[in-house]
Amino acid sequence: MKTMGDAAERVAEQYLAKRKLKTVARNWRCRLGELDLICRDGETLVFVEVRSRASSQFGGAADSITPHKQARLVAAAQLYLASLGRVPPCRFDAVLLDGDAPPRWLKNIIEL
Repeated sequence: MKTMGDAAERVAEQYLAKRKLKTVARNWRCRLGELDLICRDGETLVFVEVRSRASSQFGGAADSITPHKQARLVAAAQLYLASLGRVPPCRFDAVLLDGDAPPRWLKNIIEL
């Protein structure tokens, strides 16, 4: 549901802002996929995948970041980076929202 996803992204963005990350873009879309949040952590560009699950009955939020999803994130990020004049250091993070539990921030979820 789009509204639930939008709410989860707002929660994640606020969570990361409290940890000094600055949002560069939200819901950046291209033909290869979507990047939920693009943030700056100092000099590092961070591509953030936001995953929300009401319960862990069918696997938690982390389980939904499949190898196929990871490949789509990398492809979309490569297109985004191609539009920049200079490619900064970058990484892929996730903010996971499972039910009523506090958000979890996982850094470097994809090794390149």
